[in-house]
Amino acid sequence: MPEPLPAPIDLLPHRPPFLLVDELTELVAGERVAGRWHLTGDEYFFAGHFPGQPTLPGVLMVEALAQVGACAPLADPKFAGRIPFFGGVNNVKFRRQVVPGETLDLAVEFSRISARGGRGTGTASVDGEVACSAELMVVLVAPEAPQ
Repeated sequence: MPEPLPAPIDLLPHRPPFLLVDELTELVAGERVAGRWHLTGDEYFFAGHFPGQPTLPGVLMVEALAQVGACAPLADPKFAGRIPFFGGVNNVKFRRQVVPGETLDLAVEFSRISARGGRGTGTASVDGEVACSAELMVVLVAPEAPQ
């Protein structure tokens, strides 16, 4: 029987209400990762984006991709405990709206990863239909010593 995957909250420094990944569905440390964000409609942003027609903001789709993507290097013992920061985002495309009640499937595959960071491509989809795609760059920073 395969070993259970870690919970995103056990790998990422993010915490609610800004933890945008509910579960991991695939994880190859340092290479690729997939996960899900279940959108209930109770999320804080739906009330204002947009009243009467709630829609997941595109920038939060990109952030969710970055968060799930960060789980791949952080699952590698060489990078555990690092803080993942955006290094850049390129070629972002939005293909469909995501609304309350839908599950956003997130997948990121890295083409390069090192002690300083990595570069990968990510796709967010709903029921197999692409909602967003992007090239992501992550910078892995050692946490600062407590003051």
